[in-house]
Amino acid sequence: MLVLRPVEQSDLPQLQQLARDSLVGVTSLPDDRERLRDKIAASCASFDSEAAAQGPENYFFVLQDLDSQQLLGCSEILATAGFNEPFYSLRNRHFTSASRELNIEHGVPALSLCHDLSGHTLLRGFHIDAKLVRTVFSELLSRARLLFIAAHAPRFAETVITEIVGYSDADGHSPFWDALGKHFFDLPYLEAERLCGLQSRTFLAELMPQYPIYVPMLPQAAQDCIGKIHPDGQEAFDILAREGFETNSYIDLFDAGPTLYARTANIRSIARSQIVAVQQQPRIDARGRYLLSNDALHGFRAVVAELDYQPDQPLCLTPALCAALNVTEGSPIRLIAL
Repeated sequence: MLVLRPVEQSDLPQLQQLARDSLVGVTSLPDDRERLRDKIAASCASFDSEAAAQGPENYFFVLQDLDSQQLLGCSEILATAGFNEPFYSLRNRHFTSASRELNIEHGVPALSLCHDLSGHTLLRGFHIDAKLVRTVFSELLSRARLLFIAAHAPRFAETVITEIVGYSDADGHSPFWDALGKHFFDLPYLEAERLCGLQSRTFLAELMPQYPIYVPMLPQAAQDCIGKIHPDGQEAFDILAREGFETNSYIDLFDAGPTLYARTANIRSIARSQIVAVQQQPRIDARGRYLLSNDALHGFRAVVAELDYQPDQPLCLTPALCAALNVTEGSPIRLIAL
């Protein structure tokens, strides 16, 4: 059985292996032991926090096979993007110029460095083992975070964003980075992303041009990258699109990947999830597949299971499912159909 739970210090060796296998551009999962150790410590402190309002907390989850004890994925929630330092991105909007004498008005798309997205809750760090791609466990890894937000709403913003990894080729070259960022740093795309994972994007962002960049002046290959998703990032995009997330006018600073945005209250797994009481039964006559979680903080657990759910009735769970979810007879459980 696979279960999503908060990360622990003992997960460090396996987590570093996940970092090695993760997609280029997932800068929140650096292949660096000390950086990962610090992230785990910060996450443990966040889950232990008694915070009653939105703050700097970062909640790091891992997907574990209970039988083999192997970690097969990870994902995160940063409660407040830009809490400790600006959260930089590029705003893609039209710049309009006009001449009354010539009766001409012309609009040109332009990219402007900004930190407009500071203050939103940020989903990040999504990575799953290759053999589980496009299975229900990808849904578990991504969407269980939303159930956690639903259970602890005061800790999060009224809006949620996520950055989807942008296009780079099989050799790790990003046409967008080569056309823009590389001129200011003389670094290849892979090295820039690595530095962001080890430190932060702030020191790089501060060296980016402070004036609008007119899109038509970029090479066509770079223009084609704006809002384009890396093939391996498509699943993360699709899952959240089904949740009601939409693209907006913001793109990633380095690879021009799209940013997704949603009002927290309108996210499907938050708006439609239900809370019911647990009833233990040795066997279940399964009639549908559900994502379910407890509403705990440090003891948060989430799984995917085949269930027989009847509205306004207790939810029947086997002892094995109860143990995986850390619940007992009569405990509240949150669920939503897959």
